Amino acid sequence: MNELVSIIVPTYNTEKFIRSTIESVQNQTYANWEMVLVDDASTDKTVSIIKEFAQQDNRIKLFELPENRGNGFARNAALEKATGRYIAYLDADDLWFPQKLEKQINFLKANNLHFTFSFYDSIDEEGNNLNRRVESPNPLTYKQLFFCNYVGNLTAIYDADYFGKIILEASQKRQDWRIWLTILKQIETAKPIPEPLAFYRIRKDSVSSSKFKLIKHNFGVYREFHGYNFVFSVLLMMRFLFTQLIMKPKYIQKI
Repeated sequence: MNELVSIIVPTYNTEKFIRSTIESVQNQTYANWEMVLVDDASTDKTVSIIKEFAQQDNRIKLFELPENRGNGFARNAALEKATGRYIAYLDADDLWFPQKLEKQINFLKANNLHFTFSFYDSIDEEGNNLNRRVESPNPLTYKQLFFCNYVGNLTAIYDADYFGKIILEASQKRQDWRIWLTILKQIETAKPIPEPLAFYRIRKDSVSSSKFKLIKHNFGVYREFHGYNFVFSVLLMMRFLFTQLIMKPKYIQKI
């Protein structure tokens, strides 16, 4: 039996990319999915493009927020609407390889797992391949994840029958990292599929493109999510930066 996969997609002013993102889901060899898109009050043509697809494919489900509430709120709202056993994440500008879901579901079942992710390749805003592959430790331990988010949001999938729906505070940044930490705190280690199954789009205006914002949001994970005091959080951030600058580059390959 092919269980339903709920694909969580928050959107905001992504008219340039959303069409390709949806098409990459429609091209999946695993057909039993629902794509739950929550639009965060876009001011461009994002909503109208999604509606075009939804009219022709009832697996595509659009929900609109009356006002802009932020990516975390939109992601939580989509998760609340999800009805599938498996929860997968996809940002509105990223792409999946056609066999992404099929390989992951088969991998979970074959290894009796409840969470997995994969490697991914990078593209630029125009969709050009940057010949850059992001890998991860295999297996990935909670301690490794504690000091570096090795899990690409666009590649992760978990079993909601096992973990429940993992809904975290919407205002907190690095929400994806917090979700993986919540999961690995229960299962201790995770096994990735050691091949790329998605394209991550690097954009000039993305949060990840701002080093200062990245440091600030990561510090918040230690200070707010884990609840450590200011001084200890600073010490953890020093270890985080060492891992980010020295260790993680070892898992980034030129292809």
